[in-house]
Amino acid sequence: MDGLEEFGAALGGVRVVGLGESTHGTAEFFRLKHRLFEHLVTEHGFRTLATEASASAGPAVDAYVRDGAGDAETALTGLGFWTWRTREVLDLLKWTRSYNRGRPRADRVGFAGIDPQRSGASVARFGPERAGALSVLADAQPGRLPERRAELLAAAEALEAGVSGASGDADRWHARVLARAADVATAEPGERLWRVRDGHMADAVDEAVAAAGGAGVAVWAHNGHVGVRGAALGARLRERYGPAYYALGLFFGEGAFRARRMWPGPWGPRTKRPSRVAVNRIGPAGPDTLEALLAASPGSADARLVDLRSRAHEEWTRWTYPTRTHGAYVTRFVYRRNVMPVVPGKEYDGLAYVPVSTPSRPL
Repeated sequence: MDGLEEFGAALGGVRVVGLGESTHGTAEFFRLKHRLFEHLVTEHGFRTLATEASASAGPAVDAYVRDGAGDAETALTGLGFWTWRTREVLDLLKWTRSYNRGRPRADRVGFAGIDPQRSGASVARFGPERAGALSVLADAQPGRLPERRAELLAAAEALEAGVSGASGDADRWHARVLARAADVATAEPGERLWRVRDGHMADAVDEAVAAAGGAGVAVWAHNGHVGVRGAALGARLRERYGPAYYALGLFFGEGAFRARRMWPGPWGPRTKRPSRVAVNRIGPAGPDTLEALLAASPGSADARLVDLRSRAHEEWTRWTYPTRTHGAYVTRFVYRRNVMPVVPGKEYDGLAYVPVSTPSRPL
């Protein structure tokens, strides 16, 4: 892979690396991030993978990779996100378990979910009687319960206040997860929801950094989260860690990726039954895009990395480019035109590019 040595050389003093992706359904992104995580672990001493996945269900994955408890596929499915229920992510968990086998506990690599969504494991820990109104957070989607904000936040505060004693540390953590989940589920949709969710994910990364005891933490999330933009997760991490946070954006040339499809217009929002996960095809990016610039750069047909910190003096890093971005949902018919403006040297510390995207492989 071109640029790996340059990427590694840029990590001196870095404690947190954001590994982005411009789609949640590209196999090449997942395999590339697997390779990069291996590099971070074996060459730079990183010891935690913090993922845009259920914080509540994260301990089950952590127990598998650290101690071999349970089953990898069951733990992965328990995260509740179809985006990560893939062969590629399963391979990463199995590699992590293999790496940990036989190592001293203090040297093992751990896993943390950082997203307050999908808090079923925390609800189950307390049971329906103690969880009460918070039971709805097992499956509640972000921003769907604004009318219940006062009720759910009060219930979360009471639950956390009712946990006492050293033996309640785990209960206290799960109560905190439910408080964050309540805040996200009841936030007003739009900019406020984005700010609330990313703020809580940043706090979860902080907890992972503290638990790592000085070892590095890799953060796996969408480009829109890891990039240093507005109130995004990456912007919070830059505020808190300065240059010790390194944001890597991942982009692709053409191909296909998996995502749920919505209808355009007012009838398109995700209200009732989720739309099916489909393979979405897309041709080469337009000539003025960041993807086109990366495609024209010299390098192999394999993935390549570009460190922007060592290129800060180059004028092109300060220009604005449209770039493609697709989340877990895309709007059918028009998703190919879905772009956002990016100033690469301002929003990222490095870029990764894969020429062809193929769909991630579901379990």
